[in-house]
Amino acid sequence: MEIKSLSNINFDELFGAFEQAFADYEIQLNKAELMTMLKRRGFNPELSFAVFDGDKIVSFTCNGIGDFNGTPTAYDTGTGTLKDYRGRGLATRIFEYSIPYLREAGIKEYLLEVLQHNTGAVSVYRKLGFEVTREFYYFRPENERINRDVKAIGLSYSLRAIDMNEYESIPGFWDFKPSWQNSSDAINRVPEDFICQGVFTGDRLVGYGVFEPMSGDVTQIAVDKQYRRKGIGSLLFQKMLESNKYSSVKIVNTDVACDSMTAFLKSRNIEPTGKQFEMIKKL
Repeated sequence: MEIKSLSNINFDELFGAFEQAFADYEIQLNKAELMTMLKRRGFNPELSFAVFDGDKIVSFTCNGIGDFNGTPTAYDTGTGTLKDYRGRGLATRIFEYSIPYLREAGIKEYLLEVLQHNTGAVSVYRKLGFEVTREFYYFRPENERINRDVKAIGLSYSLRAIDMNEYESIPGFWDFKPSWQNSSDAINRVPEDFICQGVFTGDRLVGYGVFEPMSGDVTQIAVDKQYRRKGIGSLLFQKMLESNKYSSVKIVNTDVACDSMTAFLKSRNIEPTGKQFEMIKKL
């Protein structure tokens, strides 16, 4: 077996390995969904690697490349190992093999997210030098269980589509910085997949939401602190639900320390499904 870059691998071959590696997972992605996910997360085949048994991919890590809070970063977009090859430390071998290539490309840190109940993986990452930087909730409520009540916000507000890049005020609405997959960079990699809407009073943007209808993913939602508790967030969330084409809604990577977001979702009858660690290793 040998480790090689994914730069010369066609997508069908990668999808086949991905499909086999995650066959026992609850959530399955088809080919188009995987392609969209990888593009959104900045997948770079030249800086992604796999273990090959002959011509067969048996373990892989797809790395996203970009800036994270101003630092050149590699992001673990997806790591998987075929069932018959597990327990051999192949993912660790891939990670260690990749480090010199990432450093040569100017990458300063490696970022990943891991389910907290996956204690084996958390232990491995700690041994590799990763440190926990944040804790995230993730939510996956079925559509019919969501409280859809919307408080009237008055005639002085209007709702319309926006280009996020036109509004410097947006980061000022945040109580926490979005995770890699929810960042503005991620949205701008596939802008055609998202609906972006803003609530205005006059010409002033006071709240906005970004939603991916095909996956049900609530990517960003935030309201100017001066305009909270007026029903603006509820209105944005309702508009997301109306455009949803998926059987459930996903709200992934809300900061556990952000009580306002957790309280907002609980008011919609949405409870956390689980927790993740965000972990970073300096390179």
